[in-house]
Amino acid sequence: MSNWTTVTEFLLLGFSDTRELQILHFVIFLAAYLASLVGNLLVITAVTTDHHLHSPMYYFLANLSILDLGSISVIVPKSMANSLLNTRTISYAGCVSQVFLFLLYCAADIAFLTIMAYDRYVAICKPLHYEIIMNRRACVQMSAGAWAAGGMYSALHTGNTFSLPFCHSNIINQFFCEIPQLLKLSCFGAYRREVAALAFSVFLCLGCFVFIVVSYVQIFTAVWSIPSEQGRQKAFSTCIPHLIVVSLLLSTAGIAYTKPVSDSLSPLDLLAAVLYSVVPPLMNPVIYSMRNREIQAALRKLLHRLIRSKNNMSIFLL
Repeated sequence: MSNWTTVTEFLLLGFSDTRELQILHFVIFLAAYLASLVGNLLVITAVTTDHHLHSPMYYFLANLSILDLGSISVIVPKSMANSLLNTRTISYAGCVSQVFLFLLYCAADIAFLTIMAYDRYVAICKPLHYEIIMNRRACVQMSAGAWAAGGMYSALHTGNTFSLPFCHSNIINQFFCEIPQLLKLSCFGAYRREVAALAFSVFLCLGCFVFIVVSYVQIFTAVWSIPSEQGRQKAFSTCIPHLIVVSLLLSTAGIAYTKPVSDSLSPLDLLAAVLYSVVPPLMNPVIYSMRNREIQAALRKLLHRLIRSKNNMSIFLL
């Protein structure tokens, strides 16, 4: 029997059956979503409007912020709506869309983090060839490749998951459509597909991680040979935020996807899902803004322009 005739909708796990706790969950997720929305939009606006940030590193950072906005927007609003309306349902098509888009944004996110490591390697280890290697055409091609790789990876995993018939149940033990939980609902063949999907994901992530580590070993070797203390600090200020973001994303996703899938969701499973789906998009703008003086300067200019335009509008209305 085809899966779309067996299951027409899924039931997501609520954070609580108590109405007060559901409202609390809505408020917390709303605050996290708005903070992520504002933070990433500020980074995107600062990069696009400040000509000092029109360089490959910040071009990739703007793409990363777009991906962070997409990934958190796919999951959090639906979870908030379910808590606010005291419902748990998500349609079959909605679940397919959620899986596809979330995997697309996450896979492209990792691809861009790998590209950013290469960008830093070229900038610090081969500074004389930087403008030749990281020219406009190369940056656009790498960005397009990252988005395309994310799309292919997502299509492969989404098609692999939803080609299975779901007949055991339609209850997903997670607050969003997560592949390990969906595979648990399939009638047959889930174990082999789950192992194959996990092995493929681990292989790709490990490849990206090894590339990033090798790049940074050479970067730090080159940085320590810089005679100027100020030069070393500037190099570290552009590298440390990237390393923190990579560590945050890969560690939280690794914990969530390598742990055994249990029959009932534990608080630890729920925490792991929140850590890799909500925390990175929320924290990435903060991490880059705290350690990068150029981003800080661009954000100050942007805020000053916004305040000045608001004051001018108030005077005009008066």
